[in-house]
Amino acid sequence: MLDIAGLSLTAEDKALLQNPQVGGLILFSRNYQSPEQLTHLVQEIRACAPRLLIAVDQEGGRVQRFREGFTRLPPMAVLGAIYTENREKALTEAADLGWLMAAELIAYGIDISFAPVLDLNFGVSQVIGDRAFSAQPEAVAALAGAFIRGMREAGMASTGKHFPGHGWVVADSHLEIPVDERSLSEIEAQDLVPFTTLMQQGLDAVMPAHVIYRQVDERPAGFSPYWIGQRLRTEIGFDGVVFSDDLTMEGASVAGSFEARAAQALEAGCDMLLVCNNRPAALQVLSYLEAAEHPGSERIQRMSASGCNNIGEIRSTERWQRAADLACQLINI
Repeated sequence: MLDIAGLSLTAEDKALLQNPQVGGLILFSRNYQSPEQLTHLVQEIRACAPRLLIAVDQEGGRVQRFREGFTRLPPMAVLGAIYTENREKALTEAADLGWLMAAELIAYGIDISFAPVLDLNFGVSQVIGDRAFSAQPEAVAALAGAFIRGMREAGMASTGKHFPGHGWVVADSHLEIPVDERSLSEIEAQDLVPFTTLMQQGLDAVMPAHVIYRQVDERPAGFSPYWIGQRLRTEIGFDGVVFSDDLTMEGASVAGSFEARAAQALEAGCDMLLVCNNRPAALQVLSYLEAAEHPGSERIQRMSASGCNNIGEIRSTERWQRAADLACQLINI
């Protein structure tokens, strides 16, 4: 899964998207200007690569790539605050927000938002912070489960991140190499609870953290045969998609060159590699995959969206009006 620089496709972009080793495209704020422009861009993408998985980070709060023309979504922490006072109200609202986020994206031809965040907010990680639903594992599992239910009702598959949990470390894995010094038993009792709970309920995909859990493995989770192969696949029995986090992040640098990062992520058990904001790096990974004649993963096909592709129809529904009003209220709390 790679990215593009602008609001439309260049000739180089089109050629890359047609490469058999490219299975996805992630869009960022720089790729969005208006609903009309997004419609045209997605049409361009589908015309040149019909089966490509189109993704975005549209969590809410600080992390919402498409804003003007879309409903502004609150940070998920507001739902955690409501949950402490009124559990049923919070779960209903989480489902409505999950549906709203997914329905609006699908209406423009976007397959997935990498959501929900299943990290715990321990109050130390600025990069996670209010992106997390709560500090309590059971609350995160319940609220994220409701959010996923709403996503599914709209026709979108879910991606839990950042396995097995990014909330304890202070360092931002975009810029540094975070190290979590806790024991496996501590991680199991806290961070892993939402992941294991939701995997049992049918979580579609996960994204591992570029965090080293030193008492468990010297490699970051996204390159770790223990975390992905043994823990996820064998012990938990997870058969969903594993997306690597962006291989250009500083937290991935311990794995070496971009080719080495790709090789180690695939060996650990990742199904799709994200290489973003660095076209030379993406080209290096593509060359590696071509030379290796990598067969790809059939699991990726499960992530394609289903649902209504007409924003007018969606906005005419009572559910959209209720959910949009709710989002506005929660942003203004």
